[in-house]
Amino acid sequence: MKSAIPGSDEFTSRPLPRAELLSRISPRLPLHQLDDEQTHQVNALTYEVVRHRLWAITQEMGETLRRMSGSHVVTESNDFNFSICDELGEQVQVGTYNIGLIGSMDLAVTWTLQHRSDNPGIAEGDMFLCNDPWIGGGLHQNDAAVLAPIFHDGKLFGWTTAIAHQVDLGGPRPGSFSPSAHDVFGEAVPTPPVKVVRDGVLQRDIADAWVRRSRLPHLVGLDLRAKIAANKNAGEQILRLIGKYGADTVKAVMRRMMNDAERRLRAKLETLPDGTWTAVGYQEQAHTGDRGLHPIKVAMTKERDRLVFDFRGTAGQTGIINCPYPGLRAGIVFTVLPLLAGDIPWAAGGLMRCFEIVTDEDTITNASFPAAVGKGPFGPAWGAGNLVAEVLAKMLDAKPARRGDVQSICNGTTDLCVVSGVDVRSGARKGFVSPVFDVMAGGYGAQVHYDGVDTGGRLIIPSARAPDVEMTEYLYPLVALWRREQTDSGGPGRQRGGMSGSVCYVQHPDQTGTMSLVVSGTGKAANQNVGLAGGHPGNSQLDLVVRGIDVPRLAGATAIPAGLDELGGDIEVLPCEGESHLGPDDALYLHWQAGGGYGDPLLRPAGNVRDDVLHARVSAEAARDVYGVVLREDGEVDPAATDETRGRLRQQRATGSGLPGTRPAPIGAPDLSGARRLDDNLAVLESPDGGTVVCTHCGTGIGPLAGGAFVAALARRDAAPADAGPHIWRDPSVYVDAEIVFRQLFCPGCLTAVYSRVVPVHHPLPDDDYRSWT
Repeated sequence: MKSAIPGSDEFTSRPLPRAELLSRISPRLPLHQLDDEQTHQVNALTYEVVRHRLWAITQEMGETLRRMSGSHVVTESNDFNFSICDELGEQVQVGTYNIGLIGSMDLAVTWTLQHRSDNPGIAEGDMFLCNDPWIGGGLHQNDAAVLAPIFHDGKLFGWTTAIAHQVDLGGPRPGSFSPSAHDVFGEAVPTPPVKVVRDGVLQRDIADAWVRRSRLPHLVGLDLRAKIAANKNAGEQILRLIGKYGADTVKAVMRRMMNDAERRLRAKLETLPDGTWTAVGYQEQAHTGDRGLHPIKVAMTKERDRLVFDFRGTAGQTGIINCPYPGLRAGIVFTVLPLLAGDIPWAAGGLMRCFEIVTDEDTITNASFPAAVGKGPFGPAWGAGNLVAEVLAKMLDAKPARRGDVQSICNGTTDLCVVSGVDVRSGARKGFVSPVFDVMAGGYGAQVHYDGVDTGGRLIIPSARAPDVEMTEYLYPLVALWRREQTDSGGPGRQRGGMSGSVCYVQHPDQTGTMSLVVSGTGKAANQNVGLAGGHPGNSQLDLVVRGIDVPRLAGATAIPAGLDELGGDIEVLPCEGESHLGPDDALYLHWQAGGGYGDPLLRPAGNVRDDVLHARVSAEAARDVYGVVLREDGEVDPAATDETRGRLRQQRATGSGLPGTRPAPIGAPDLSGARRLDDNLAVLESPDGGTVVCTHCGTGIGPLAGGAFVAALARRDAAPADAGPHIWRDPSVYVDAEIVFRQLFCPGCLTAVYSRVVPVHHPLPDDDYRSWT
């Protein structure tokens, strides 16, 4: 009998070549398989009809789960997803909900094939329940998946999967997130795939053991049944499709869908420049009481039609800010699909063939058991995804035909706050756990030709929704003083980043006692939502509790407070990772992240800035101090004052940059015919020795491209973080010990910003991005 020791390789998953996977599956499990030749024998009309039917089935899975679930995570915020897979787990069709939840679903299926096909066996009518982040399917223990095999004529034809975030699966803290956990044993229990449905019958012993761990067993039990129903409905529809067109035809369409997606993405990659691009980001505070910054590093190499993401050099696993390999892979997938494959049907199995991952073991993006991994999805997985988005944008920006696809980083990460307590409004005492999902309304990053979408949602959850405030107030003993877009939150740039919002909650007037708060959020000191090509980052994430507010909670209130200043009381700044409480006279304030800007803010047309001020997207003060645009009392642009202010701001950039006394060169239209563009500000004049980098605005020759040598010739200035704008938290020392600066690099001629980041002072310069270029 084969046994497995918890924590060994038996309880981890990695992609396997098809032939090797087949060798590890029990010969007692018959598989329905096709040769590649058979995938080309389906006519075009049949292919399109079956392909679209498979797509419709996944959407119907979403409706089934939403209608059956009682959790606002599903019904209000769409934090779930689905997939249809072939017999070996490759994903043929995925939903447009939380893409992170299907980024490693195939790994969960392949693990189940390897470790469950012999004992207890995989048979018709079975389903498997899993929430083990090392195996796949979800990014942390709260992501619970149900995997359902589909059999036809006694052979395993394929799989359907349904997964959703569960509000609470146990552990020491409500919501199953523990900022002080030392390892996974201080969090919710991970469960490898167990047979929860056998021969079409729910196994009550497994279901009871599953819900017993939760503080909200009725919600977890209902979600379990909803996922089973979604899978059952999808399986029946796929069998009806097989009955109409034949198993070989449907399987041929499935294989062709993945092959076509792979072919189209590889063809797109062939059109993009080869090279290596790098990025470094940071996770703040590894656990309660920590004050460190923990780097994630990626070097993306594109060669012909493939990508390699190399994460070597990332910080070692520590505290709670870890994700296993499946989470890292999910972070790549939820970035690559919308940014590179937005115009390709999401047959994820084919798309994932186009990239490889290189990573060190025992790091925060490839953590080994028993590391604490509860923060995986909105910590290192999302942080890695942000860096992948950054390097993809740099690659796309260097290809003129693809510059329309460039996008600065969207909303950084989620702002996790779990509110819990006992609801006494109805006279009965009822426990509740409520993650604040208003934060779904994040700002999108700016593009080369467009501003970012304001409070548009989540890049990684195309169908994300912020819940209806009235539904939140109905379900939980909370009252919203406001939920609004926040002026100045979007990253300044030639194109402005999309705005984020804030929400302020107080206890319901009929509520008594104290509520517990668990908070976790990165991007409070060193920004996650960076800008590109000189664009500033979006706002710093900020979580506060205001103690002893003067504003009435509900009864007697006559107006919506305009801001924190009108609440009275004393402000408690909440940490990146930690716990607090919300009393009857307190207010909870969350300000989540916006999108980064693109291009130098001083290049934004003054009329656009005027419109931003008119619509309260930018304050008049930020218009003057960041964009250099001065408005008259009637709200119109003062051209002379604006020219003078922008000239003065450019001149100020020389202070501390190593160019004292420099007068900015005039911005004109230099002759760059034949030059190869690197981004909004830089281009390369080709020459046999690798070329010279020049400014696209004034024509100044900056330095050699070879080895990134020109970066050293850029003017550099490190200033206080507040110099980036009023949206940046002014005192990072509240969170971390490292010195944080607003770093900018400028053209030495016209002093146009080509790089703008809020980073630790030791953050590397971007010269590595050009070392492989010739």
